[in-house]
Amino acid sequence: MLPLVSVVVPIYKVEKYIHRCIESILEQTYSNLEIILVNDGSPDTCGQIIGEYAEKDHRIKVVHKKNGGLSDARNKGMEYVTGDFTLFVDSDDWIERNMIEGLIQISIDYRADVVQSAFYYAYEDHLLFDNRYYSQKDPPILLNNKELMYELVRNEKVKNFAWGKLFKTALIKDIPFKKGVLFEDVFWAHLVMHRVDTYVVTHAPKYYYFQRSESIVFNYSLRNLDIIDGLKERHSFVEKYYHDLRNESFTVILSTCLIHYNLLKMNRGIDQDGIYKKRIQSYIKAHFKELIVAVKGNKDLTTQLILFKIHPMMNICFLAFRKLFRKLKIMPQPVGLERIKLSFKV
Repeated sequence: MLPLVSVVVPIYKVEKYIHRCIESILEQTYSNLEIILVNDGSPDTCGQIIGEYAEKDHRIKVVHKKNGGLSDARNKGMEYVTGDFTLFVDSDDWIERNMIEGLIQISIDYRADVVQSAFYYAYEDHLLFDNRYYSQKDPPILLNNKELMYELVRNEKVKNFAWGKLFKTALIKDIPFKKGVLFEDVFWAHLVMHRVDTYVVTHAPKYYYFQRSESIVFNYSLRNLDIIDGLKERHSFVEKYYHDLRNESFTVILSTCLIHYNLLKMNRGIDQDGIYKKRIQSYIKAHFKELIVAVKGNKDLTTQLILFKIHPMMNICFLAFRKLFRKLKIMPQPVGLERIKLSFKV
């Protein structure tokens, strides 16, 4: 008998996108599914919409709850999971018809604990595919635990995202997502991957990660700083269990701190007293010796770190000049992603 796959979809204020998401799951070529739709107190018509879907398809379980955020909705959904495998799909995203069938087959063939699908960044009129490391036709790659944790910390070939991965349910059942934070996957993924023996990465994109048009600069809030807390929490875990990855971990923390310092600078109204910028400065100053060792060999980050230590504005000026030089083609552009133009709007 085919394994049962539980698909958990947290839902909040997505009435514009929810049909596309749910129908992509219902149309899967792999039919042995239980589809858990969690209405996280959505104030629009999402609750009614998913109720109508449940009446038409016995595989759907509908859960209604008070609004508690994405983590809380995923945790509630996990209470209803009975499948051998679990897949998370965010409610404004969608998946290819053969995604689950393909991931299940790979999991069986390779005896994998987790299978990660490649994905598209999906915009209204185009897609982006990260082809910096692999092409879509490359065979799957297998990672053992040590290799997996290295790639997870770097967040390049292995992403921290919970969505788009097929997990053995037993692996994640007792590891809840941290509630009340943004970037909840950063707090969660390393705890799960610590348990993994065999991890498989596939390169054919089967998941569409929808990019809404809102700008991060325009919508930036102090809650975005949760990612720094998540990375610091993960760093403590890395220090304890994967000490040889501490430099990679410090590098990611530094890069993220510099990005968010600049975003705070661009959104002065939300940090008028400079408290949060000072926290970032204090962390970098306190860990400067470790950070300078961690970024050795990374000329760009080494430059930014030294300039930031002298004065944060020096680093901001450096970034501004670098952007200008790239625009004038005096400096090379960073490697980009493959752009796929669509003849229709998604």
